[in-house]
Amino acid sequence: MNRDRIEGGFRHIRGRAKTAVGAVTGHPMSQVDGAIDQVAGAAQYAYGQARDTARDLRRDGEHLIDEARGRGRALADETRERGQRYRDEAVQRGRAVVRRAEDNKTATLLLVAAAAFSFGWLARRTH
Repeated sequence: MNRDRIEGGFRHIRGRAKTAVGAVTGHPMSQVDGAIDQVAGAAQYAYGQARDTARDLRRDGEHLIDEARGRGRALADETRERGQRYRDEAVQRGRAVVRRAEDNKTATLLLVAAAAFSFGWLARRTH
């Protein structure tokens, strides 16, 4: 609760009292002044309420931004770690393939030759 809400509430109550006193005493100007104070107090109270609501929304927005930032960082870290694991695994598998090819040079040569012949045969032009 801020100062505008408190002052607006008091001003509204004071205006109601003026209006009531003016009605009892028969002074129409007191009634008019009281009505003006009631309206002004209600407006000031509403303004104070709007300020409180804006402050609360800002605080909630900042909280959401902080939470989103934290989640984004966690996701980036997880993605980086996962990418590193995949890279390490790909390097290991590539090295294993190279070792296997070096251990079986004849079979590798025959396999590459067969693949090249097959590709050439599939890519040939037919007339």
